[in-house]
Amino acid sequence: MTDTLAWTEKTTEIPAGGLNRDRVATPTELKQVAEALGILGASKLSVHYRVVAISGGAYRLTGTLAADVEQACVVSLEPVGDNLKAAFEVEFWPDLKPTESDEEASILNGTDAERLEHGLIPVGRIVYETLSASLDPYPRREGAEFDWQDKAAEKSDSANPFSALSKLKGQG
Repeated sequence: MTDTLAWTEKTTEIPAGGLNRDRVATPTELKQVAEALGILGASKLSVHYRVVAISGGAYRLTGTLAADVEQACVVSLEPVGDNLKAAFEVEFWPDLKPTESDEEASILNGTDAERLEHGLIPVGRIVYETLSASLDPYPRREGAEFDWQDKAAEKSDSANPFSALSKLKGQG
């Protein structure tokens, strides 16, 4: 879900020297972000960013986010809190054509490039994507251990695929 944070900047309202802004997610936005990300909760999401015009009618968005989130432990499903900090940088170009070579070039030069559409910089979408990519894919509560044993394997040799072959070894 990329429209969770409806934070945008109009390019027509960006001053010649650039635009600096701080934003803090509201409780409603925090709830929507947590639901969209499939996490237990988000208690804080703040962002500082700068938008500047660059050559060719393009714009560069740079910033950092800080978030306090709660995810379910992959072992016990108990809440695991995390304090995230992440940086982002994206360029928006009015005449960018989507091709594989542009995507590869973007990956290689370290700066993401996207098409500028309708004169809007989708800050909220970039923040959401950055937050999503910053989450721990396997959150684990301290001390949580996975202690599973296959009860069927302990019962008999029938779980061993070679046990039947060993019985045939003496025959023949």
